Amino acid sequence: MLRARTRLAIGAVGALAAAGILTGCGDAGSSGTEAPQAGASGAGCAPVAGDQLVVLDDDKKLQNTDNVIPAINAKVANPQLVAALDKVSAALDTPKLIALNKAVDVDRKTPKAAAEEFATANNLTDGIAKGPGGSIVVGAANFSESQTLGELYRIVLTAAGYQVNVQQIGSRELYEPALEKGEIQVVPEYAATLAEFLNTKANGKDAQPVSSPDLEKTVAALKAAGEKAGLTFGTPSAAQDQNAFAVTKAFADKYGVTTLTQLAEKCSGADTVLAGPPECPQRPKCQAGLVEVYNFKAGSFSSLDAAGPQTKNALKTGAASVGLVLSSDGALAAS
Repeated sequence: MLRARTRLAIGAVGALAAAGILTGCGDAGSSGTEAPQAGASGAGCAPVAGDQLVVLDDDKKLQNTDNVIPAINAKVANPQLVAALDKVSAALDTPKLIALNKAVDVDRKTPKAAAEEFATANNLTDGIAKGPGGSIVVGAANFSESQTLGELYRIVLTAAGYQVNVQQIGSRELYEPALEKGEIQVVPEYAATLAEFLNTKANGKDAQPVSSPDLEKTVAALKAAGEKAGLTFGTPSAAQDQNAFAVTKAFADKYGVTTLTQLAEKCSGADTVLAGPPECPQRPKCQAGLVEVYNFKAGSFSSLDAAGPQTKNALKTGAASVGLVLSSDGALAAS
């Protein structure tokens, strides 16, 4: 399933037309680069079919830090409310987020049911202090991961004494202004993406990016931008939902690759097929970035979808060596 909020190979901030969700990397094509030349002179690594997908470690930090973080209207951000939301952040990491997404997107549980099972298994409501109470509306974007995170926020805020309603609102262009106005009070967000959204909203679409692969710097920029908009934030979780590059486990085992550096060193060459959306070759967070940061040179590029079922199917059936996915995709859970 494609969760349309994410960057999806866009290299700068721009709207993803299919969902109207802003990315966190700047205007599409703003780098002015052409599609990189393949330049693949070695043999490369031919695709290897397999049912299990694994993400290669981004060891040189091509992608920005899109950690899940609670975004809060500053007027309701008392210590008990923030502490309750921080319980969710403390319990989450990327493997757990993958498992939550698998429960909903693959196993077909409702976001509410998946969240309640997670809360029970992780003792999420233990030790939560009561706040002043009142009504809280948690906003959720129009993809299942956001809805599940919203349900987790509902659970902890209910334990803190609030009357909580989770409301699916849609794209960031809709829910972020509602958060500023106090029409909703809390939203699960993504550090780098929201930092760039607020940055370009305040400073124009050509504003210098403020997010980076350094989480501390990204969150500092996010808090500075949020303060001007009447927003504050809880603690970022270890869970990330961002661009990633996956191979089958069979491919990783055959060629001995677990990192993007190893992929570049061992698999640059004619037999290697990179799969991704049509814009991937020009995007600094997709093929252009793989060339620039890792000197990875695929033999060919297969134009498919943006981290969706076509790309994952191409990997599993042996039509692609490596493909763009999302780091928290439920399909990455071990079979």
